[in-house]
Amino acid sequence: MKKLLLVVGLFPLVFLQCKDATSPADQGLDSQKGVVFNLSNPTNTQSQTPRLFSNASALYMSWVSYKDDVDYLHYASYTDDTWSTPVLVAWGDTWFTNWADFPAIAQNNGSLLTSYLQKSDQGAYSYDVMLNYKNRDSLSWKKNFILHTDDTKTEHGFVSMIPANNQDEFFVTWLDGRNTLESDPTDHENGDHSSGGAMTLRGAMVDLQGEVVNSQELDHRICDCCQTSAAMTLNGPVVVYRDRTHQEIRDISIVRWQANNTWSAPKTVHEDNWKIAGCPVNGPAVAAFEKNLAVAWFTAANDLPKVQVAFSSDNGETFDKPIQINTQQTLGRVDIVALNNTEAVVCWMERDTDDVAYVQIAKISSTGEKGQTLTLTKTKAGRATGFPQIELLNGSIYAAMTLLDKANTPTIKTMRVSVEDL
Repeated sequence: MKKLLLVVGLFPLVFLQCKDATSPADQGLDSQKGVVFNLSNPTNTQSQTPRLFSNASALYMSWVSYKDDVDYLHYASYTDDTWSTPVLVAWGDTWFTNWADFPAIAQNNGSLLTSYLQKSDQGAYSYDVMLNYKNRDSLSWKKNFILHTDDTKTEHGFVSMIPANNQDEFFVTWLDGRNTLESDPTDHENGDHSSGGAMTLRGAMVDLQGEVVNSQELDHRICDCCQTSAAMTLNGPVVVYRDRTHQEIRDISIVRWQANNTWSAPKTVHEDNWKIAGCPVNGPAVAAFEKNLAVAWFTAANDLPKVQVAFSSDNGETFDKPIQINTQQTLGRVDIVALNNTEAVVCWMERDTDDVAYVQIAKISSTGEKGQTLTLTKTKAGRATGFPQIELLNGSIYAAMTLLDKANTPTIKTMRVSVEDL
């Protein structure tokens, strides 16, 4: 398996602030007893990068396992307290397997869509987004087809996918490097494509036949290697992502599908004014409830690492003042789910020491009221533990994350917390 890791050491200020004398585990791990319940799952050792999706009646989880330099993409569903038998979707020995840029999964009215990254040539950072689509009517798969049509040997990834409102299609968004072709391929770690064009944000639909339609550019210049996130409002899809100005301000922006059937211009969610020369590899997360949105993100503006949440009640056209979530030194790596018009549950990571971190979860309201912070698990602080995932199903928050054993072999841990206990 190709373990291609992005380096974020160019900004040690983000992680090396003086830590509080009180470990977040001191109260977090104690408070989780009888509240956070470990959940068995169908993965084996040498499994990593879980992705969760909930359609309100079932939970879906995809993950990647590896053996003898071959990667395998699986998924399983969870209903009535039982996991289905895992389905092996695809496998290969030339995948781009990455701690931050990993497969996505979504389900819509019986149809299923997944993704993975396939190397497109010998270049270290030349890879395509491959899709696998299962039709709800025929139950047949359309496998291993490319999301984008540019044919450039550049970076494509950081996929988000969600079901469309019409119950027949999926909306997919991704980072597209077709304009970066002249960039220095050795400078990926600093997120620098200045010698060529900029990384772009694109979106498309995948229809009931598994065809990619209506592909278009959503933003012509964005941060090179931070995750995207998408949600469906009453008006249609929204995408949040880390933007990038010519002055290297890398704050969070949003684009929205509007009532006039066009995409809005990019708009900053909040002006943190985080100026940083390279990509922090730390994207935002968005969740929707009807016309209401909650966005979570990491920033280290003014050398102060923070996880923040901002709410919108108008499909993302405007946002309230952000609310700081973390109380300890934070690594970011956020996820979020919406509970109702005014409340959300946010997940993030906090660092205790250079090597030790904790996966945290809390409920937050648009008024700024915050429930108790629960520690889901203790973990390692390095990149290999990836980005924890959360989803809502039947009044409980389900979480999945990559953990490492003493030999640094990855395994996937899943757990459940009742919303009433947050």
